[in-house]
Amino acid sequence: MRIMGLDYGKKTVGVAVTDPLFLFAESIETIERSEENKLRKTFRRIEELIAEYEVTEIVVGLPVLMSGEKGERARLSEEFAASLARRTGLPVHMMDERLTTVAADEILEESGVEKGQRKKVIDSIAAALILQDYMNMQAQEH
Repeated sequence: MRIMGLDYGKKTVGVAVTDPLFLFAESIETIERSEENKLRKTFRRIEELIAEYEVTEIVVGLPVLMSGEKGERARLSEEFAASLARRTGLPVHMMDERLTTVAADEILEESGVEKGQRKKVIDSIAAALILQDYMNMQAQEH
């Protein structure tokens, strides 16, 4: 039983999962698509990963503006999350993701990953940060 974290972007979805003991989030892959509104293969891959990792709930990053307002990307993320909940039947939570991509880029830079290579993994690292934030929030509430 694990939780899946997703960083939904225009042409990619970063994917992360918790370890079985819910101690940390691990980035697993970045799903790419040719167009923003082409989601069939993306949903299929997410469903495969749900089965493989025995996922019981999902957290989707909510790209809130720095002002705290919801813009177009937040609306699209909420629509994606609602579709995902309908398709999978799993609970889907939204988690504020402000600055996670910036933090992911800093982690990769500090790790010595070349700029050209970062694009391949930055979204899955951002998904892991979103998921870790969610796990930390859950731990504080209990």
